[in-house]
Amino acid sequence: MRIVCLDLEGVLAPEIWIEFAGRAGIPELRRTTRDEPDYDKLMKYRLGILAEHRLGLPDIQEVIAGMGPLPGARAFLDDLRENYQAVILSDTFYEFAHPLMRQLGWPTLFCHSLATDAAGNVTDYRLRMADQKRQAVNRFRELNFTVVAAGDSYNDIAMLGAAHGGVLFCPPENVAHAFPQFPVARDYPSLRAEIDRAFARAA
Repeated sequence: MRIVCLDLEGVLAPEIWIEFAGRAGIPELRRTTRDEPDYDKLMKYRLGILAEHRLGLPDIQEVIAGMGPLPGARAFLDDLRENYQAVILSDTFYEFAHPLMRQLGWPTLFCHSLATDAAGNVTDYRLRMADQKRQAVNRFRELNFTVVAAGDSYNDIAMLGAAHGGVLFCPPENVAHAFPQFPVARDYPSLRAEIDRAFARAA
């Protein structure tokens, strides 16, 4: 009974906010959890920028509809699911992730939701629960699953630490340097190999 928990952005899909920042011409929105580990602080910053530029959920969804998973992500996920259960644990939002989930073959996704007004302006965000990635891993472990997790950012570290094994996938150097206890994979074959090794160690 083995589960792989994967972050969405950075592991299977591009960073949605970075992509949106580039297309909208707002470099301030390139800031992510790789740069700011305080998620609440980061989201309040993002919502303020969106309000300042009068950009709403339809504008963001239009960008996401034109995005796809990272090259090779669908094949990696399909191959992974032949041997393991796979769950996406993400701090993105259901309103953002729907087009990407379709292209990834509808994997199970646990994330958060957005609040909008009648005009489509994003007014707030609603966490499914605090520290949800680590909490989900802990619950899977209580159900007697062996869990290996992979992510790339500060907000993935608690998930990686709670799992039987954790892997950093293409992390920025500051994250890799700060958490040397986790092996680093730079492509999907290496990530699959590290996942397999982690399960072997946990057996």
